[in-house]
Order: sequence, then C-alpha cells, then structure tokens
Amino acid sequence: MWNPVMERDAIQATSTAGAHLDGPAPRPSALVRAGRATRRAIGRSRTIERAYRIAVGTVGGVLAVGGLLLVPLPGPGWLIVFAGLAVLGTEFGWAKRAAGWLRRQLERFWAWWKARRERKAAAAR
Repeated sequence: MWNPVMERDAIQATSTAGAHLDGPAPRPSALVRAGRATRRAIGRSRTIERAYRIAVGTVGGVLAVGGLLLVPLPGPGWLIVFAGLAVLGTEFGWAKRAAGWLRRQLERFWAWWKARRERKAAAAR
C-alpha cells in the first residue's frame, strides 16, 4: 500500500546521499586537508602532475611486485602487496579495483582454508 510519508522519507534519503543525519559532515583532519591542498597544487602543473603520477606508479609498482616476490616466504608478503596497491590506488582507479578484487579473493581463500581444516579435524576425531 502506498504511504506518502515513506515515499517522502525515501526521496529525502536519496537526495541527501552522503549527508550526515546528525548535522553537518565532520570536518576532515588537518592532515587530510593539507594532503588535499597539496594534491590540488600538484594538479595545477601538467609537468609536475605527470612526474607525480610516474613517482606514485613507480613506488606502488615496486611495493606490489616486491610483495608478490615475498608471498611464498614467511613474512608480510600480502601486506606489502596491499600497501603497493593502496599507493597505486591513490592515483589509478584500476589499482583500487584490483585491490578490492584481491581482497575478496583472499577472503574466499581463507574461508575455504578454514572450512578445509575444520573438515580434516572432524574427520580425525
């Protein structure tokens, strides 16, 4: 049954997407504001922007590849891969999507691994 109050609330909820219901949005920290200001300043010059993207790509790529090389060894291999993808994700949308996909795959793997261990433990009893 149609309810005008619910419809009004639904319209307000969609029109204020991202707005905070308890008042104005909290102000970003000084560090976040400084980072955004620096990024805007970098974006004003094509040469500096290109150099910045190359630097971000290089640092993020080295971290991600280095992390992949460390995955088979004991230590923080996956953590380093995610750090590299996080660095790349600050400038490249494909890296942000890749990090999300990789996180979902790892969650699936660990769920499978835990279920496998539980099955083996139950079979051993």
